[in-house]
Amino acid sequence: MTDLSERPRATSRIRETRSARDGSDGASLEGASATFRSAHPSSWNGLLEALPEATALLDGLGVVHYVNGLLTELTGYEQHELIGQDVQILVPEHLRERLVRARRERPHTAVASIWNYEDLTILGRNGENIPVEVSRSPLAVEEGSWVIVAIRDVSTHRANEQARADAELRFRVAFENNMAPMTFADANDRIIAVNDAMCEMVGFTKEELLGCDSTPFTYPDDVGITESTHQRLISGEVEQERYIKRYLRKDGRVIDVEVSRSPARDADGKILYFVFSERDITEERALAAQLSHQALHDPLTGLANRALFEDRLGHAHGRVVRQGGIGAVLLIDLDDFKGVNDTHGHFVGDQLLTAIANRLELVTRTADTLCRFGGDEFLYLAEGLVSVEEAEVLAQRLIRVIAEPYNIAGFLIEQRASIGIVIWDSACTSFSETIQNVDAALYEAKRNVRGHHVVFTPTMHQNAVSRFSLVQELRQAFNAGDLVMHYQPIADLTTSEVVGFEALMRWNHPERGWVPPRDFIPLAEQSDLIVELGSFALRESIREASKWAEDSSSRRPYVTVNLSARQFLDPGLVPTIKRLLRESSLRPEFLILEITESVALIDIDETMTVLEHLGNLGVGIALDDFGTGFSSLSYLARLNPRIIKIDQSFVRPVDDSLRNDTLLETIISMGQKLDMTTLAEGIETEPQFSRLRRLGCELGQGYLFSAAVPNDQVEAMVGQVFTT
Repeated sequence: MTDLSERPRATSRIRETRSARDGSDGASLEGASATFRSAHPSSWNGLLEALPEATALLDGLGVVHYVNGLLTELTGYEQHELIGQDVQILVPEHLRERLVRARRERPHTAVASIWNYEDLTILGRNGENIPVEVSRSPLAVEEGSWVIVAIRDVSTHRANEQARADAELRFRVAFENNMAPMTFADANDRIIAVNDAMCEMVGFTKEELLGCDSTPFTYPDDVGITESTHQRLISGEVEQERYIKRYLRKDGRVIDVEVSRSPARDADGKILYFVFSERDITEERALAAQLSHQALHDPLTGLANRALFEDRLGHAHGRVVRQGGIGAVLLIDLDDFKGVNDTHGHFVGDQLLTAIANRLELVTRTADTLCRFGGDEFLYLAEGLVSVEEAEVLAQRLIRVIAEPYNIAGFLIEQRASIGIVIWDSACTSFSETIQNVDAALYEAKRNVRGHHVVFTPTMHQNAVSRFSLVQELRQAFNAGDLVMHYQPIADLTTSEVVGFEALMRWNHPERGWVPPRDFIPLAEQSDLIVELGSFALRESIREASKWAEDSSSRRPYVTVNLSARQFLDPGLVPTIKRLLRESSLRPEFLILEITESVALIDIDETMTVLEHLGNLGVGIALDDFGTGFSSLSYLARLNPRIIKIDQSFVRPVDDSLRNDTLLETIISMGQKLDMTTLAEGIETEPQFSRLRRLGCELGQGYLFSAAVPNDQVEAMVGQVFTT
């Protein structure tokens, strides 16, 4: 090994090759070179040890002659393990081939060439590649050349650089390639960066947006929203903002956008720029609006539903409390609408409901609310009224509008409506009470004469409560077996002999006493209870009639049983009657079913089908309350009932007159000519009986003969001849 103390003083200056990590520009190494040049060779080892970097001294062949302690710390080698070794011991595998080639091609500069790589590493004792920066200075002396190599560990520096590069890559992915629109704006709210998603959302290019604020793509009416958030953030009032505004795209389309805005601050809290993350919520808001509309509107007619109506009613009540005045709620019910569905089908029925809703909307005042309450009922909220009469005028107008004929699917349909009215003011405290009261008023309107309106009075509420209680008690009585069948005799007016009985249901209430059927049957018809009561009446009447005159020489009387509309149109009616007749052994000709004109005309085609099946069984039909409905001779001829029951209003009119006698005579004469038996109801006096017999009426019933009696008294009446 060459003794450095014998080498002449270096005559060349060290050339700077690479700046140090700590910001030095190679001055330390250059200073060291100058010192080497001026120092005695014997002191070089000491000078190298004093250098602030890990340092090695190499000869021209690349042999290590000295390393300082910093280099041993960096590489893990001891000094004696490096001194005298080829510098190749510190060269990683991927650089050794270059070193070998360089030594072959440029023996005197080979060592220097291996330090020209970027991302340079040296090989530690444990085989680890250590990232470093290398500064080298050649020393030319008389007897040869030397190289001073300063090595700096840049592991942390490179890790930081890689972290910054990774962060920049993540930012590019998160910002530039983000599918969510994003914008950066400076402290003055001018755009300094914008991604492609934002450009696509507003329809402008980056060049058109950079340097601008949000005004060019903001809907004119929403200018100022972003600016106000800017002021709140600048003032420190809020830390971040989220708001919704409308953007005006370059193509003119308006979109709804949700904007999230946050400031980026330096270490001192000063705002450097703003980050905007934006989201097009146009479709989302449209869907929300659609769902909200569906939640508050009827899907068939598009009218408000009950939830929205009650909300409007609440607001209307609040206005009345503040401003005074009155309002009204009108409940509109379509009369006999079920007949439309039964006759033409539900599709036509739905179209009729929609047509009616459209008509009502045309006459609905701007301040009022029209609601489909459900089924064939509508609610109307009228505000700003000054009198009850004004509400009644409105009800009459609605009834007239509904009554105009409709052309639905090629059918000409006429529809009537009844209306209940409740007038309310600031004293009204319960919306549910308003609905209950208007329902009570509607009940009265339909109970009297349909196609009219009735204004609610407090007594109607009491009646409604009484009806409800009566229905509950009726169901309990039915389940307990407290309902029984009584039978009113039907007499031949020529002979006064009993020829039949009408089955009539009776209820002996523990507190009310005998409740008339006219009180509880209409209530039962409004619920499913009427079906159960009808089945009970039919079963009991057939069973009892099968025993009449069983062991008597008297002629067996027939029994007539009243059928409700639901019972008559029930598909199971004919099979049920066939089964009951078979089980009781009652011959079909002794059973007569009574239906009213209104029941028969609900669905004339279905009625004719049922009558045909009953006729094939031998069961007769009686048309009840004849003359009180919309009688039609053509329908009467098609129905061809066995018996026409003349309503008692013709038998015992309020005012006797020649006109009434003429009508009564006409009905009886018509029955005779059509070969239909006429039966007069409600005969109470001898003159009534005599007149009917004189006019040729064949049968009659009423208190003149007997009221309805329990079944155990029927047997004594069979074959009886009444004396009048």
